[in-house]
Amino acid sequence: MFDIFYGAILIMFMRICDVTIGTFRTLLVVQGKKYAAGLAGFFEVLIWIFAMRYIVQHMDNVLNLIGYAAGFATGNVFGITLEQYFAFGYVQVNIISKHYTDKIADMLRKSRYGVTILPGEGSSGGVSILIIIIRRRDLKEVMKNVEEIDPKAFITVQHSRPYRGYIHGPRK
Repeated sequence: MFDIFYGAILIMFMRICDVTIGTFRTLLVVQGKKYAAGLAGFFEVLIWIFAMRYIVQHMDNVLNLIGYAAGFATGNVFGITLEQYFAFGYVQVNIISKHYTDKIADMLRKSRYGVTILPGEGSSGGVSILIIIIRRRDLKEVMKNVEEIDPKAFITVQHSRPYRGYIHGPRK
């Protein structure tokens, strides 16, 4: 009886590990980190092969199938959580503020971020668009600072993969 639960727990644990690594690996691929993605892929598939070998040998146990599915679901959550913790890469933040463009730009520049200001046209007339490229790990701090100045600012964030040039960032 213990072996039945042990097998399901083992499969679930292996699936948590390989799917966590797989989710993290996919995000490394998107960031262009090919060697890290390759290494992660090696361990992901190695663990998956061991899990599949065990499940195929014990396919008559329904708990193994449930452990497989539970491990897959949990691995996705862990993988995304792990990637968010490390916050690899860069993002482009676009900020449109009706009345506080200069104040936001000054604050960002004082924090040592590079800021580009572009003219734009909105439904209510001319606006300025602030564009910054920052490390993802700095996003929360930047958003907090912008929202303190203008809680109604229109902000978009998108993945950015710098091609060339210098990325400004805070120097502590």
